[in-house]
Amino acid sequence: MLKRTIKKRLITKHQVHKKDTGSTQVQIAILTKEIDLLASHLQEHKKDFSARRGLLGKVAQRRKLLNYLRMNKPDSYQEVLEAHKLKK
Repeated sequence: MLKRTIKKRLITKHQVHKKDTGSTQVQIAILTKEIDLLASHLQEHKKDFSARRGLLGKVAQRRKLLNYLRMNKPDSYQEVLEAHKLKK
């Protein structure tokens, strides 16, 4: 779970317009941060299977959002990949 301040900082950094809180780019940024936190948690707690299941769900959700972005806004897709250092 992300802290409110971290989430707010991610939203302001990746928002498309001033009142944007749920665009695809913002959702991908939040999911990427949550995935990083869960991955580091699983490094220490290898047998936490509920966290592993949550991680897989978040990765799948991010993948769906990236596919949507790739099909509808290819220029934004490239920017998101570069900003978060993700593979194609």
